[in-house]
Amino acid sequence: MVQWYECKVSYDKNLEQGLNKVNELYLINALSFTEAEKRIIEYATPYVSMGNLEVTNIRRALYAEMFLTNHDEHDRYFKARVNIITVDERSGKEKKKGINILIQSDTLSNALNHVLEQLGKEAQDYEIASIAETLIMDVVPYESAES
Repeated sequence: MVQWYECKVSYDKNLEQGLNKVNELYLINALSFTEAEKRIIEYATPYVSMGNLEVTNIRRALYAEMFLTNHDEHDRYFKARVNIITVDERSGKEKKKGINILIQSDTLSNALNHVLEQLGKEAQDYEIASIAETLIMDVVPYESAES
């Protein structure tokens, strides 16, 4: 089963102030931690101007859904924490199940509107607990042609 992994890399990058060490976070679609490491190295190596690329952290990303776009101006990623509200049939009590959704957008307000639009199509009750910009630089989906 293909999973999503948050991969943090560190490398030297030429910036306006000179050569600086940067840390960047990428979301990689892979079958395992090992494949995620291989894929992030292949993906990020072209951006390294000097020195070595170091993978400093890899962890599973727990997103129930992702709303990604092909718009160039949508270069930021937002994480929404959404509570799905259900009612227990036996006790009659309200239950909330939290899920995370990743949204690609240009602004926080557009990301919120997109989540509301997508969740509005669902037949279940929900509440948005939080929405915030992430540090994710890019999302790298799995491509079967790479195999």
